[in-house]
Amino acid sequence: MEQKSMTALISAFSRAYHVENNKFKIFDDRIARLLLTDEEYFQISKSMADGINFFNTDFKGTKDDALRWVVDNQLSPTPLGRAAFAEKALEIAVSINTRQYLVFGAGYDTFAYRQPNWAEKIQIFEIDHPATANDKRIRLEEAKIIIPNNVHFIAADFTNEQWETALIQNTTFDDNKISFCSILGVVYYLSRQKFEELITLLSAILPKGSSIVFDYPDENNYTEKAGERAKKQALLAGGANEKMLASYSYEDMEKILSEQDFLIYEHLTPLEMTQQYFEDYNHVNPKHLMTGFDNVNYCLAVRR
Repeated sequence: MEQKSMTALISAFSRAYHVENNKFKIFDDRIARLLLTDEEYFQISKSMADGINFFNTDFKGTKDDALRWVVDNQLSPTPLGRAAFAEKALEIAVSINTRQYLVFGAGYDTFAYRQPNWAEKIQIFEIDHPATANDKRIRLEEAKIIIPNNVHFIAADFTNEQWETALIQNTTFDDNKISFCSILGVVYYLSRQKFEELITLLSAILPKGSSIVFDYPDENNYTEKAGERAKKQALLAGGANEKMLASYSYEDMEKILSEQDFLIYEHLTPLEMTQQYFEDYNHVNPKHLMTGFDNVNYCLAVRR
């Protein structure tokens, strides 16, 4: 990827829209809107509303209704669910001695700029492609958002480069300290070989007790058995030159992780995600129900 990620921008848009249009929030990302220009926010809103017939051929309603439908059904469930899942797990991990947070494919993730008090004691490393990382820093500066002292940027494309060298060479990183790694929205775009290489490298540099959290497509995601939303998502990503590459059964994932000394600690299917993270929101918003995204699972694993 040689330019800023469109899927990362749309993910930021979906988090921003959710905050701006809901009193009850599944995930409260109050910084995301600040990273988008007014023109970008308008253009993404317009293109999604205009594309309603791609997402829902039977839709009837206004442009605003169309945008809300697309966001709640197509764009928001995965970014909101995985962020809520990851940050809940991170908080627990920090309470039991995790001291470093590695954000792979950080994109426009905003945790470092809205970090709660419990996060101030940890070192945060944002690892992403140089083009995206640079674009984010420009956006932070333009939004007058101060980068906290415990935040460090590692500019490296971990699908092609030796990112671990760049990380280890950072004088703040300590490979003896228990770490928590989020790999959100990334696994879809890695070949199985690249994903296995990533897990192998993480196992090599992380001490026992470290955690990884990620979302991944199940074994039906790119087949005719996939849900309609999953098929649309794959088409959208492909249109943005960010093709989805691999998918996994639970048994596949368990084997890949186990071979590198990771044990699955928590695993959520779409139904379980809906029950745990969307139920209260749905109770408040019966006309705008949100469900865990088809064929996407969420995994928290700990190094033994």
